[in-house]
Amino acid sequence: MKWKTLRPSWWIYPILAGTIWLATLLALLLYWIIQTNRTHYPSMDITQRIAYISDVGAATLKPLFITGCVLTTILLDISFLSDRWLRHKGRLVPNTTRGEKILSGLTILFAVIGTTGLILLSVFDTARHPREHNVFLLLFIAGYVLSAVFICWEYQKLGQHYRSHRILRTSFWIKLTFVIIEILLAIAFVSCTFTKHYNAGAVLEWIIAFIFSAYVFSFAVDLYPAVKTKGHNTPTKKRPGEIGGLGGGALSENESENRFGSATEMEEGIRGVNGRMARGNEEVARPAVAEASNF
Repeated sequence: MKWKTLRPSWWIYPILAGTIWLATLLALLLYWIIQTNRTHYPSMDITQRIAYISDVGAATLKPLFITGCVLTTILLDISFLSDRWLRHKGRLVPNTTRGEKILSGLTILFAVIGTTGLILLSVFDTARHPREHNVFLLLFIAGYVLSAVFICWEYQKLGQHYRSHRILRTSFWIKLTFVIIEILLAIAFVSCTFTKHYNAGAVLEWIIAFIFSAYVFSFAVDLYPAVKTKGHNTPTKKRPGEIGGLGGGALSENESENRFGSATEMEEGIRGVNGRMARGNEEVARPAVAEASNF
């Protein structure tokens, strides 16, 4: 059996990224609650009863925390790059304007910034490098929120051009919901942290992190339509607004031939129809000529 038949499709990258991130969060949370019986870490404030993710990740499970952050962000960035490449190749509905391509590039740029922030905050833990850790935490949140803003903008423009693709509208509303909720929670989180309401801040941080996993999973919705166009790398030729493949995929040349037949077959069909019409006209004309002769 060839490797191509076993190769997973593009939607597997956000599924893996979301699963790894969710598993990392659950491991940290359950370890702190069950294994340590809600221990008070040295990095926690004296009045603090609920541990931040970074408090747990700075202790025994630091290697797990770093590994989870690295794998999650790399796989998520691959998902962003896959989306751009598939649209360029016509496997997903392509960008139709330079503005959409710029928005796609900004989405990837700020995702890389968010990636850098998350990886560095896991390395520079809050117990040993509190100031650097807080800077990288803000970089992580700001990077991915801005990335989500730009991808929402891109999908909104794509949805205007490809109104028949409902999946674009679905993905747009999912990501817009994420942006609104995360911005509100991030403001509350920063406010609680800097006003020393650490328990409320810790709860908000866990909530923000779990919602982020749902955002990561949402990219499987964007990439799944590429399954319908597997093996077709020809950019779409249709005008914006025309009905393409199922979901968000483009209509390939093979799909067009399957629906309407090839150009050669259509020409042969037209010739056959013209021939039958000509023979019919001859058959109608013969009795008329014979009748005129007899007269």
